[in-house]
Formats: sequence, C-alpha cells, structure tokens
Amino acid sequence: MIEPTTEAGRSGLSRLIASPDQALLAFDYDGTLAPIVADPSKAFPEPGVLAALEAVASQVGCLAIVTGRPVKQLLELAGLGQWSAGPLVVTGHYGLERWSAADREIIAAEPNPGLAAVHDQLPSLLAELGLEAADIEDKGLSVAVHVRRLDNPDAALAALSDPLDRLAGRAGLIAQPGRRVIELRPSAMDKGRSLARLIAEQDPAVVVFTGDDLGDLPAFDEVERWRSAGGLGLTVCSGSAEVSELADRADLVVDGPAGVAEFVEALAESWT
Repeated sequence: MIEPTTEAGRSGLSRLIASPDQALLAFDYDGTLAPIVADPSKAFPEPGVLAALEAVASQVGCLAIVTGRPVKQLLELAGLGQWSAGPLVVTGHYGLERWSAADREIIAAEPNPGLAAVHDQLPSLLAELGLEAADIEDKGLSVAVHVRRLDNPDAALAALSDPLDRLAGRAGLIAQPGRRVIELRPSAMDKGRSLARLIAEQDPAVVVFTGDDLGDLPAFDEVERWRSAGGLGLTVCSGSAEVSELADRADLVVDGPAGVAEFVEALAESWT
C-alpha cells in the first residue's frame, strides 16, 4: 500500500483499512477511473478498475462516483447499469443528477433556462475566435467546450477563458475550467456539495475522495472541512502532467487511472 505523505492522510487510510464498513469511498470518473481521451464519448474505464471496485464494494459502507458527466452517459460508458456488487451511488452533473444501485432510477434537476442562449451563441463565438474546430458537448444540464483535438489546445483554452466566462455570466451559469475543457454549468452544485450530501446521508467514520482535475478541488475542500470537524479523511490525486493543483493538495498521489486501479486493488487485498 502506498503511504500518504501527510499525517491526516495516514490517519484516514489507517481507519479506512481497519473499518471499511464505516467508510465513504468516492471517486471522480474522467481522469480518475477512466483515462482522459480526445473523444469524451470513448472514455471507457481503465482496465482492471471496475473489477477492483467490485472487490471493495461489498466491504465499504458506501461506494460513490461523483462526476460532472450525465448519469445515464456514465452508466453506459462504464457498464454500471446492472451493478450488483454492493452499495453504489452515482451523482452526475456535479450533483444535479443522482442514481443508486438500490433503486436504479435517475433523479434529475430541471435544466437551467440560460442553457438555450449558450447553445445558440456558442458556434458564432467560437467562429469569431477562430476556434470553430473545438468540440461542443451537450450534456443536457450543461455544455462543455473541448479543445484537446486542436493544434494548440493550451493557447485555445486561454483564448476561450474570458469569453466563455462572460457568456456563462450572461446566462446565469459559471464557466468551470478543466483538463483542456471549459464547462458552462449551473452554480447551484459542485462536487464538494455533492460529497457533503453523501456524507450527511452516510455519516461515515472516514471519507475518501479521489480526483484529478480542478473541478475536484471542492470535494477536497469538503474532506478537509470534515476533518476540521473531527472526522477522518483521505484525499487522493490521480496525477497527470496537465494539472498540478490537486497533487499539491492531496494526501496521496498515484500515477493516473492505472495508479487509481492499483490503489483500489491494494485496498481489496488488505481486506482479504
């Protein structure tokens, strides 16, 4: 088992291993359970990671996936629709959608009315910036602009930042940057609030969250709030060369989705 670099992280991992049935084990999806790919519709799980999750699901109090993706899309990509290995909750769209293996029903919020204006204005905005080749992903409750397939994605992301921030503001949305993507979404939820709801429901002894990107920072914040209130927690970063902010904050850094799979496999082995 890889050792966390912080005392708080070591305490959290120790409690996780000792009392898995009292743990909330939560993961981001893209960049964490699945590699980042140019085409978001082909972001399939890292080899071995689903088997590892199945191995720990029956041991932990609650297994959760906290993602910005629509729940239906994630269930199809990961093949989780018929999950039966143990308790599983998926919160999508940063908490605006929810599904659990217990009832298999997607509960979703109503779309923000400002999204229609965003859809209408995005193509012309991208054309004005000379970035019409960027990929627009309609996620139902949000819209994402991907620049990964452009010749100079980092420059494109920088050029898009302010215009998309202004467009989002006019529509009553926020512009959330990520790994060569900017997502325009409602501000009502984020991964920290989504994790907080799970904590309130589960009342765990230890909270573990694993993520890779800027959108996961609120969930890290929530783990730290949990610890400041007397709970135990562990933050894990699925490390990459593209984003360093999470690695700087994490108790434990692993090598991308493959490292996440190895971490979960090590947990499963510790409980056998």
